[in-house]
Amino acid sequence: MTDIERLVERIHATPAMAVLAITGAGSQALAWLLAVPGASRTLIEATVPYAEASMVELLGAAPDEFVSAETAQAMADAALSRAESLSEGVESEGRLPLIGVGCTATIATDRTKRGDHRCAVATAGQGGSRSYSLTLAKGSRDRAGEEEVVSRLVLHALARASGIDTDSDSRLALGLLDGERIEEIEAQLS
Repeated sequence: MTDIERLVERIHATPAMAVLAITGAGSQALAWLLAVPGASRTLIEATVPYAEASMVELLGAAPDEFVSAETAQAMADAALSRAESLSEGVESEGRLPLIGVGCTATIATDRTKRGDHRCAVATAGQGGSRSYSLTLAKGSRDRAGEEEVVSRLVLHALARASGIDTDSDSRLALGLLDGERIEEIEAQLS
């Protein structure tokens, strides 16, 4: 069993349920979530607002910058609202822990990009929000390699928001290169 499969198994074992909104990169995380039995216990819905019009519809307005921690957080907030809407009327003992996950990225493509290759991933839930920003070492990986790093970060964020201690044995190796580091910001709800 791979480290990804082990972590996804642990995510599916939690009571948390999520809606994911992912654009630019990170979609491999959806495939990984669906490939391990139990996905229906975790995943409520996933959306890929790839076109600008789709992103604007998700957020209600055009963001100042499409790839930023603020945009990822707005996506996570919209995903949490969607999770709350879709879970209305669900009979359960107590309220399910609901999570919204947002990921926006710009990675290697079929043309040369002027700016950095980077991503921002955020989560929102009843306990607060957390965002992660990462600038990738441009030119050090192909698109598939950058997609994998971003997708691993999405799983890491979802695991952490699900209550899994990502600093323990469930830690998922993100595959960061020298000089790459994740900037993490946490905000608790009052």
